[in-house]
Amino acid sequence: MNKLKTVSALFALCAGLTTVPAYSLDLSLSDAVSRIKSESHDLKKADANVKKAEASLDAANANRWFKLEGSATYMNMVNIENPSESMGIELPPAFGGLISESLKDQSVMVEIPDNIFMAGLSLTQPIYTFGKIGNAVKGVKSAVKMSKSSQELTRREVEYSATDLYWTAKMTDEIVKLAEQDLSNARTAKKKLTSAGRAHRSNLLKIESDIATKEINVSDAKFNRDTAHRMLKILAGIDVNEELVLTDEFPKEFPELNAGELKTTPQWEILDEQVNMYERMARSQRANGYPTLAATASYSYMSMAGDVGHMFDEKGSQSAYWGLALQVPIFSGGINRANATVEAMNAEAARQDLAQAKKITTEQYDNAKKQYDHLRGNLSTLENARDLAAKTYTLSQNRFASGQTSAVDLADVSAGLYQLDMALLNTKYKILMSAESVKKLGE
Repeated sequence: MNKLKTVSALFALCAGLTTVPAYSLDLSLSDAVSRIKSESHDLKKADANVKKAEASLDAANANRWFKLEGSATYMNMVNIENPSESMGIELPPAFGGLISESLKDQSVMVEIPDNIFMAGLSLTQPIYTFGKIGNAVKGVKSAVKMSKSSQELTRREVEYSATDLYWTAKMTDEIVKLAEQDLSNARTAKKKLTSAGRAHRSNLLKIESDIATKEINVSDAKFNRDTAHRMLKILAGIDVNEELVLTDEFPKEFPELNAGELKTTPQWEILDEQVNMYERMARSQRANGYPTLAATASYSYMSMAGDVGHMFDEKGSQSAYWGLALQVPIFSGGINRANATVEAMNAEAARQDLAQAKKITTEQYDNAKKQYDHLRGNLSTLENARDLAAKTYTLSQNRFASGQTSAVDLADVSAGLYQLDMALLNTKYKILMSAESVKKLGE
Protein backbone atom coordinates (compact mmCIF):
# COMPACT_ATOMS: atom_id res chain seq x y z
CA MET A 1 0.00 0.00 0.00
CA ASN A 2 2.85 2.35 0.87
CA LYS A 3 4.50 1.53 -2.47
CA LEU A 4 1.34 2.50 -4.31
CA LYS A 5 1.23 5.81 -2.45
CA THR A 6 4.87 6.45 -3.33
CA VAL A 7 4.29 5.70 -7.04
CA SER A 8 1.19 7.91 -7.04
CA ALA A 9 3.16 10.74 -5.46
CA LEU A 10 5.90 10.42 -8.10
CA PHE A 11 3.33 10.52 -10.90
CA ALA A 12 1.74 13.59 -9.37
CA LEU A 13 5.16 15.27 -9.06
CA CYS A 14 6.04 14.47 -12.69
CA ALA A 15 2.68 15.76 -13.84
CA GLY A 16 3.29 19.00 -11.98
CA LEU A 17 6.76 19.37 -13.51
CA THR A 18 5.53 18.79 -17.05
CA THR A 19 2.56 21.14 -16.84
CA VAL A 20 2.98 23.89 -19.45
CA PRO A 21 2.15 27.28 -17.96
CA ALA A 22 -0.37 29.47 -19.73
CA TYR A 23 1.37 31.97 -21.99
CA SER A 24 0.16 35.14 -23.65
CA LEU A 25 2.00 37.70 -25.75
CA ASP A 26 2.02 41.27 -24.49
CA LEU A 27 1.66 43.61 -27.44
CA SER A 28 1.95 47.39 -27.29
CA LEU A 29 0.83 49.78 -29.99
CA SER A 30 4.39 50.55 -31.11
CA ASP A 31 5.25 46.84 -31.26
CA ALA A 32 2.13 46.11 -33.29
CA VAL A 33 2.90 48.90 -35.77
CA SER A 34 6.51 47.75 -36.09
CA ARG A 35 5.49 44.12 -36.65
CA ILE A 36 2.84 45.00 -39.23
CA LYS A 37 5.28 47.24 -41.11
CA SER A 38 7.88 44.48 -41.27
CA GLU A 39 5.24 42.04 -42.57
CA SER A 40 3.57 44.46 -44.99
CA HIS A 41 3.61 43.30 -48.60
CA ASP A 42 2.74 46.81 -49.75
CA LEU A 43 5.88 48.22 -48.12
CA LYS A 44 8.01 45.47 -49.61
CA LYS A 45 6.61 46.26 -53.06
CA ALA A 46 7.27 49.96 -52.49
CA ASP A 47 10.89 49.18 -51.59
CA ALA A 48 11.22 47.09 -54.74
CA ASN A 49 9.78 49.93 -56.84
CA VAL A 50 12.40 52.34 -55.45
CA LYS A 51 15.20 49.93 -56.37
CA LYS A 52 13.67 49.43 -59.82
CA ALA A 53 13.51 53.19 -60.41
CA GLU A 54 17.13 53.61 -59.30
CA ALA A 55 18.17 50.84 -61.70
CA SER A 56 16.28 52.64 -64.48
CA LEU A 57 18.25 55.79 -63.66
CA ASP A 58 21.51 53.85 -64.00
CA ALA A 59 20.31 52.58 -67.38
CA ALA A 60 19.45 56.11 -68.53
CA ASN A 61 22.81 57.47 -67.36
CA ALA A 62 24.59 54.68 -69.26
CA ASN A 63 23.60 56.42 -72.50
CA ARG A 64 25.95 59.28 -71.60
CA TRP A 65 29.04 57.10 -71.74
CA PHE A 66 30.96 55.49 -74.59
CA LYS A 67 30.02 52.15 -76.05
CA LEU A 68 32.87 49.75 -76.74
CA GLU A 69 32.18 46.66 -78.82
CA GLY A 70 34.50 43.86 -79.87
CA SER A 71 34.12 41.22 -82.56
CA ALA A 72 36.07 38.16 -83.73
CA THR A 73 35.38 36.04 -86.81
CA TYR A 74 36.94 32.88 -88.20
CA MET A 75 36.09 31.67 -91.73
CA ASN A 76 37.12 28.62 -93.71
CA MET A 77 36.77 29.16 -97.44
CA VAL A 78 35.45 26.16 -99.41
CA ASN A 79 36.08 25.62 -103.11
CA ILE A 80 32.69 24.49 -104.30
CA GLU A 81 34.00 23.11 -107.62
CA ASN A 82 36.90 21.24 -106.05
CA PRO A 83 36.67 21.04 -102.25
CA SER A 84 40.11 19.42 -101.93
CA GLU A 85 41.85 22.51 -103.36
CA SER A 86 42.03 26.11 -102.30
CA MET A 87 39.94 28.73 -104.02
CA GLY A 88 41.56 30.96 -106.61
CA ILE A 89 40.74 34.10 -108.55
CA GLU A 90 42.03 34.66 -112.09
CA LEU A 91 43.12 38.27 -112.53
CA PRO A 92 43.12 39.74 -116.07
CA PRO A 93 46.41 40.89 -117.71
CA ALA A 94 45.76 44.46 -116.60
CA PHE A 95 46.28 43.36 -112.97
CA GLY A 96 49.36 41.23 -113.62
CA GLY A 97 51.74 44.18 -113.36
CA LEU A 98 50.57 44.77 -109.81
CA ILE A 99 52.13 41.45 -108.88
CA SER A 100 55.25 41.34 -111.13
CA GLU A 101 56.57 43.42 -114.03
CA SER A 102 57.17 40.24 -116.05
CA LEU A 103 53.51 39.29 -115.76
CA LYS A 104 52.00 42.61 -116.73
CA ASP A 105 50.76 41.25 -120.08
CA GLN A 106 49.50 37.95 -118.69
CA SER A 107 46.54 36.86 -116.64
CA VAL A 108 47.41 35.65 -113.14
CA MET A 109 45.75 33.05 -110.94
CA VAL A 110 45.68 34.24 -107.31
CA GLU A 111 45.10 31.66 -104.59
CA ILE A 112 42.81 32.67 -101.70
CA PRO A 113 43.87 31.26 -98.32
CA ASP A 114 41.42 28.76 -96.88
CA ASN A 115 41.49 30.23 -93.37
CA ILE A 116 40.69 33.82 -92.52
CA PHE A 117 40.60 35.38 -89.04
CA MET A 118 39.27 38.89 -88.37
CA ALA A 119 39.01 40.80 -85.07
CA GLY A 120 38.20 44.37 -84.23
CA LEU A 121 37.11 46.99 -81.69
CA SER A 122 34.73 49.89 -82.22
CA LEU A 123 34.02 52.81 -79.89
CA THR A 124 31.26 55.42 -79.93
CA GLN A 125 31.00 58.36 -77.51
CA PRO A 126 28.03 60.77 -77.65
CA ILE A 127 29.20 64.38 -77.54
CA TYR A 128 26.05 66.48 -77.97
CA THR A 129 22.45 65.31 -78.41
CA PHE A 130 20.52 68.59 -77.94
CA GLY A 131 18.95 67.35 -74.67
CA LYS A 132 17.85 63.94 -75.89
CA ILE A 133 19.83 62.07 -73.23
CA GLY A 134 19.85 64.82 -70.59
CA ASN A 135 16.09 65.25 -70.48
CA ALA A 136 15.55 61.50 -70.47
CA VAL A 137 17.85 61.22 -67.44
CA LYS A 138 16.04 64.06 -65.65
CA GLY A 139 12.73 62.35 -66.38
CA VAL A 140 13.95 59.14 -64.76
CA LYS A 141 15.24 61.15 -61.78
CA SER A 142 11.69 62.42 -61.33
CA ALA A 143 10.50 58.81 -61.47
CA VAL A 144 12.96 57.93 -58.69
CA LYS A 145 11.59 60.77 -56.53
CA MET A 146 8.06 59.59 -57.28
CA SER A 147 8.89 56.06 -56.13
CA LYS A 148 10.38 57.37 -52.88
CA SER A 149 7.37 59.59 -52.22
CA SER A 150 5.13 56.61 -52.97
CA GLN A 151 7.16 54.58 -50.49
CA GLU A 152 6.58 57.27 -47.84
CA LEU A 153 2.87 57.39 -48.69
CA THR A 154 2.64 53.61 -48.32
CA ARG A 155 4.50 53.76 -45.00
CA ARG A 156 1.99 56.28 -43.64
CA GLU A 157 -0.97 54.25 -44.86
CA VAL A 158 0.41 51.07 -43.27
CA GLU A 159 1.08 52.84 -39.97
CA TYR A 160 -2.42 54.34 -39.98
CA SER A 161 -4.03 50.96 -40.77
CA ALA A 162 -1.92 49.22 -38.10
CA THR A 163 -2.93 51.81 -35.49
CA ASP A 164 -6.59 51.49 -36.51
CA LEU A 165 -6.37 47.71 -36.26
CA TYR A 166 -4.78 47.87 -32.79
CA TRP A 167 -7.31 50.30 -31.31
CA THR A 168 -10.18 48.41 -32.94
CA ALA A 169 -8.99 45.21 -31.28
CA LYS A 170 -8.53 47.05 -27.98
CA MET A 171 -12.04 48.46 -28.27
CA THR A 172 -13.46 44.96 -28.75
CA ASP A 173 -11.68 43.95 -25.52
CA GLU A 174 -13.37 46.78 -23.69
CA ILE A 175 -16.76 46.00 -25.24
CA VAL A 176 -16.51 42.43 -23.96
CA LYS A 177 -15.89 43.79 -20.45
CA LEU A 178 -18.84 46.19 -20.73
CA ALA A 179 -21.14 43.47 -22.07
CA GLU A 180 -20.12 41.04 -19.32
CA GLN A 181 -20.64 43.71 -16.67
CA ASP A 182 -24.04 44.55 -18.12
CA LEU A 183 -24.99 40.86 -18.04
CA SER A 184 -23.70 40.53 -14.47
CA ASN A 185 -25.85 43.48 -13.40
CA ALA A 186 -28.95 41.82 -14.89
CA ARG A 187 -28.22 38.53 -13.13
CA THR A 188 -27.66 40.36 -9.85
CA ALA A 189 -31.05 42.06 -10.25
CA LYS A 190 -32.68 38.65 -10.78
CA LYS A 191 -31.11 37.29 -7.61
CA LYS A 192 -32.36 40.26 -5.62
CA LEU A 193 -35.82 39.82 -7.08
CA THR A 194 -36.05 36.11 -6.32
CA SER A 195 -34.43 36.36 -2.91
CA ALA A 196 -36.96 38.98 -1.81
CA GLY A 197 -39.70 36.40 -1.75
CA ARG A 198 -42.57 36.17 -4.16
CA ALA A 199 -41.55 38.09 -7.29
CA HIS A 200 -44.04 39.70 -9.61
CA ARG A 201 -44.31 37.53 -12.72
CA SER A 202 -44.02 40.45 -15.18
CA ASN A 203 -40.81 41.65 -13.51
CA LEU A 204 -39.36 38.16 -13.59
CA LEU A 205 -40.20 37.69 -17.27
CA LYS A 206 -38.69 41.09 -18.11
CA ILE A 207 -35.44 40.25 -16.33
CA GLU A 208 -35.25 36.81 -17.96
CA SER A 209 -35.72 38.44 -21.38
CA ASP A 210 -33.13 41.09 -20.50
CA ILE A 211 -30.61 38.43 -19.44
CA ALA A 212 -31.13 36.46 -22.68
CA THR A 213 -30.55 39.59 -24.76
CA LYS A 214 -27.41 40.48 -22.85
CA GLU A 215 -26.05 36.96 -23.17
CA ILE A 216 -26.32 37.40 -26.94
CA ASN A 217 -24.51 40.74 -26.62
CA VAL A 218 -21.67 39.04 -24.75
CA SER A 219 -21.47 36.28 -27.34
CA ASP A 220 -21.38 38.81 -30.19
CA ALA A 221 -18.77 40.91 -28.39
CA LYS A 222 -16.49 37.90 -27.90
CA PHE A 223 -16.88 36.88 -31.53
CA ASN A 224 -15.96 40.39 -32.68
CA ARG A 225 -13.01 40.44 -30.27
CA ASP A 226 -11.68 37.10 -31.54
CA THR A 227 -12.10 38.27 -35.15
CA ALA A 228 -10.24 41.55 -34.52
CA HIS A 229 -7.44 39.78 -32.62
CA ARG A 230 -7.08 37.16 -35.34
CA MET A 231 -6.75 39.82 -38.05
CA LEU A 232 -4.20 41.71 -35.95
CA LYS A 233 -2.17 38.54 -35.45
CA ILE A 234 -2.26 37.66 -39.15
CA LEU A 235 -1.02 41.08 -40.29
CA ALA A 236 1.59 41.24 -37.51
CA GLY A 237 3.00 37.79 -38.32
CA ILE A 238 1.90 36.27 -35.00
CA ASP A 239 0.62 32.71 -34.61
CA VAL A 240 -3.19 32.85 -34.69
CA ASN A 241 -3.36 30.36 -31.81
CA GLU A 242 -1.31 32.62 -29.53
CA GLU A 243 -3.23 34.66 -27.00
CA LEU A 244 -2.72 38.42 -27.17
CA VAL A 245 -2.75 40.95 -24.35
CA LEU A 246 -2.97 44.49 -25.71
CA THR A 247 -1.04 46.53 -23.16
CA ASP A 248 -1.83 50.08 -24.30
CA GLU A 249 -4.94 51.58 -22.73
CA PHE A 250 -7.26 54.23 -24.10
CA PRO A 251 -6.01 57.62 -22.85
CA LYS A 252 -8.05 59.44 -20.23
CA GLU A 253 -6.99 62.85 -21.50
CA PHE A 254 -6.12 64.08 -24.99
CA PRO A 255 -3.74 67.01 -25.52
CA GLU A 256 -4.13 69.72 -28.13
CA LEU A 257 -2.82 68.80 -31.57
CA ASN A 258 -1.06 72.09 -32.37
CA ALA A 259 -1.05 71.08 -36.05
CA GLY A 260 -0.17 73.83 -38.51
CA GLU A 261 -1.27 74.38 -42.06
CA LEU A 262 -0.75 71.63 -44.59
CA LYS A 263 2.37 72.43 -46.64
CA THR A 264 2.95 69.26 -48.62
CA THR A 265 2.10 65.57 -48.70
CA PRO A 266 3.67 62.54 -50.39
CA GLN A 267 0.71 62.47 -52.78
CA TRP A 268 1.41 66.06 -53.88
CA GLU A 269 5.09 65.28 -54.28
CA ILE A 270 4.24 62.30 -56.50
CA LEU A 271 1.98 64.36 -58.77
CA ASP A 272 4.42 67.28 -58.88
CA GLU A 273 7.27 65.02 -59.97
CA GLN A 274 4.92 63.35 -62.44
CA VAL A 275 4.39 66.73 -64.09
CA ASN A 276 8.16 67.27 -64.24
CA MET A 277 8.74 63.80 -65.65
CA TYR A 278 6.24 64.21 -68.48
CA GLU A 279 7.58 67.66 -69.36
CA ARG A 280 11.15 66.36 -69.56
CA MET A 281 10.06 63.38 -71.62
CA ALA A 282 8.33 65.79 -74.01
CA ARG A 283 11.61 67.72 -74.42
CA SER A 284 13.47 64.44 -74.97
CA GLN A 285 10.98 63.42 -77.70
CA ARG A 286 11.43 66.78 -79.47
CA ALA A 287 15.21 66.32 -79.32
CA ASN A 288 14.85 63.12 -81.36
CA GLY A 289 14.37 65.40 -84.36
CA TYR A 290 17.67 67.21 -83.76
CA PRO A 291 21.16 66.12 -84.90
CA THR A 292 23.38 63.89 -82.79
CA LEU A 293 27.14 64.46 -82.65
CA ALA A 294 29.35 61.56 -81.59
CA ALA A 295 33.02 60.58 -81.64
CA THR A 296 33.86 57.25 -83.26
CA ALA A 297 36.97 55.08 -83.37
CA SER A 298 37.72 51.62 -84.72
CA TYR A 299 40.55 49.11 -84.90
CA SER A 300 40.59 45.89 -86.98
CA TYR A 301 43.02 43.04 -87.53
CA MET A 302 42.95 40.33 -90.26
CA SER A 303 45.11 37.27 -90.79
CA MET A 304 44.91 34.69 -93.63
CA ALA A 305 46.69 31.38 -94.18
CA GLY A 306 46.22 28.18 -96.10
CA ASP A 307 46.77 26.19 -92.91
CA VAL A 308 45.20 26.98 -89.54
CA GLY A 309 48.43 26.10 -87.75
CA HIS A 310 50.32 28.81 -89.64
CA MET A 311 47.63 31.48 -89.55
CA PHE A 312 49.49 33.70 -87.06
CA ASP A 313 53.06 32.91 -88.16
CA GLU A 314 53.14 36.05 -90.23
CA LYS A 315 52.00 39.50 -89.22
CA GLY A 316 48.44 40.16 -90.33
CA SER A 317 47.04 43.33 -91.71
CA GLN A 318 45.82 46.05 -89.30
CA SER A 319 43.75 49.16 -89.76
CA ALA A 320 42.32 51.86 -87.48
CA TYR A 321 40.49 55.16 -87.66
CA TRP A 322 38.91 57.82 -85.49
CA GLY A 323 36.63 60.71 -86.29
CA LEU A 324 33.39 62.56 -85.66
CA ALA A 325 29.98 61.46 -86.84
CA LEU A 326 26.99 63.79 -87.25
CA GLN A 327 23.65 62.06 -87.55
CA VAL A 328 20.90 64.32 -88.88
CA PRO A 329 17.23 63.17 -88.96
CA ILE A 330 15.65 64.42 -92.18
CA PHE A 331 12.11 63.00 -92.22
CA SER A 332 10.32 60.81 -89.68
CA GLY A 333 6.68 61.40 -90.57
CA GLY A 334 6.07 63.71 -87.60
CA ILE A 335 6.44 60.97 -85.02
CA ASN A 336 8.73 63.01 -82.76
CA ARG A 337 6.34 65.94 -82.60
CA ALA A 338 3.40 63.62 -81.98
CA ASN A 339 5.18 61.79 -79.14
CA ALA A 340 6.18 65.13 -77.61
CA THR A 341 2.53 66.25 -77.71
CA VAL A 342 1.45 63.04 -75.98
CA GLU A 343 3.90 63.63 -73.13
CA ALA A 344 2.91 67.30 -72.88
CA MET A 345 -0.75 66.34 -72.52
CA ASN A 346 0.19 63.76 -69.88
CA ALA A 347 1.91 66.58 -68.01
CA GLU A 348 -1.21 68.75 -68.25
CA ALA A 349 -3.41 65.91 -66.93
CA ALA A 350 -1.03 65.36 -64.01
CA ARG A 351 -1.08 69.10 -63.32
CA GLN A 352 -4.87 69.02 -63.05
CA ASP A 353 -4.70 65.97 -60.78
CA LEU A 354 -2.27 67.86 -58.55
CA ALA A 355 -4.55 70.89 -58.30
CA GLN A 356 -7.54 68.70 -57.37
CA ALA A 357 -5.52 66.63 -54.88
CA LYS A 358 -4.41 69.80 -53.09
CA LYS A 359 -8.00 70.92 -52.63
CA ILE A 360 -9.29 67.53 -51.45
CA THR A 361 -6.37 66.65 -49.17
CA THR A 362 -6.36 70.11 -47.58
CA GLU A 363 -10.07 69.73 -46.82
CA GLN A 364 -9.51 66.26 -45.36
CA TYR A 365 -6.65 67.55 -43.22
CA ASP A 366 -8.68 70.49 -41.90
CA ASN A 367 -11.70 68.25 -41.22
CA ALA A 368 -9.52 65.80 -39.28
CA LYS A 369 -8.25 68.66 -37.08
CA LYS A 370 -11.77 69.98 -36.56
CA GLN A 371 -13.10 66.52 -35.74
CA TYR A 372 -10.33 66.00 -33.18
CA ASP A 373 -11.12 69.31 -31.46
CA HIS A 374 -14.88 68.70 -31.67
CA LEU A 375 -14.75 65.20 -30.17
CA ARG A 376 -12.20 66.30 -27.58
CA GLY A 377 -14.56 69.09 -26.53
CA ASN A 378 -17.49 66.65 -26.21
CA LEU A 379 -15.51 64.10 -24.22
CA SER A 380 -15.83 65.78 -20.80
CA THR A 381 -19.57 66.28 -21.29
CA LEU A 382 -19.97 62.63 -22.26
CA GLU A 383 -17.96 61.52 -19.22
CA ASN A 384 -20.19 63.58 -16.93
CA ALA A 385 -23.27 62.06 -18.55
CA ARG A 386 -21.86 58.59 -18.02
CA ASP A 387 -21.08 59.27 -14.34
CA LEU A 388 -24.62 60.55 -13.79
CA ALA A 389 -26.03 57.46 -15.54
CA ALA A 390 -23.92 55.22 -13.26
CA LYS A 391 -25.27 56.99 -10.17
CA THR A 392 -28.81 56.73 -11.53
CA TYR A 393 -28.35 53.01 -12.06
CA THR A 394 -27.10 52.54 -8.52
CA LEU A 395 -30.17 54.36 -7.17
CA SER A 396 -32.43 52.31 -9.44
CA GLN A 397 -30.87 49.10 -8.16
CA ASN A 398 -31.57 50.10 -4.58
CA ARG A 399 -35.12 51.11 -5.40
CA PHE A 400 -35.64 47.86 -7.31
CA ALA A 401 -34.36 45.83 -4.36
CA SER A 402 -36.87 47.56 -2.10
CA GLY A 403 -39.68 47.11 -4.62
CA GLN A 404 -40.03 50.83 -5.40
CA THR A 405 -39.34 50.48 -9.14
CA SER A 406 -40.10 47.88 -11.81
CA ALA A 407 -37.78 45.65 -13.81
CA VAL A 408 -38.74 47.61 -16.93
CA ASP A 409 -37.46 50.86 -15.41
CA LEU A 410 -34.29 49.18 -14.19
CA ALA A 411 -33.65 47.69 -17.65
CA ASP A 412 -34.09 51.11 -19.26
CA VAL A 413 -31.60 52.70 -16.87
CA SER A 414 -29.18 49.81 -17.41
CA ALA A 415 -29.48 50.12 -21.20
CA GLY A 416 -28.84 53.87 -20.95
CA LEU A 417 -25.67 53.28 -18.92
CA TYR A 418 -24.46 50.65 -21.38
CA GLN A 419 -25.07 52.94 -24.36
CA LEU A 420 -23.15 55.77 -22.69
CA ASP A 421 -20.25 53.43 -21.93
CA MET A 422 -20.21 52.40 -25.59
CA ALA A 423 -20.48 56.02 -26.75
CA LEU A 424 -17.59 57.06 -24.49
CA LEU A 425 -15.42 54.22 -25.79
CA ASN A 426 -16.31 55.00 -29.40
CA THR A 427 -15.54 58.69 -28.91
CA LYS A 428 -12.07 57.93 -27.55
CA TYR A 429 -11.43 55.66 -30.54
CA LYS A 430 -12.53 58.40 -32.96
CA ILE A 431 -10.32 60.99 -31.24
CA LEU A 432 -7.30 58.72 -31.56
CA MET A 433 -7.98 57.99 -35.22
CA SER A 434 -8.60 61.69 -35.97
CA ALA A 435 -5.12 62.40 -34.62
CA GLU A 436 -3.73 59.59 -36.78
CA SER A 437 -5.45 61.08 -39.84
CA VAL A 438 -3.79 64.44 -39.17
CA LYS A 439 -0.46 62.66 -38.75
CA LYS A 440 -0.91 60.64 -41.94
CA LEU A 441 -1.86 63.63 -44.09
CA GLY A 442 0.43 66.31 -42.73
CA GLU A 443 3.35 64.72 -40.95
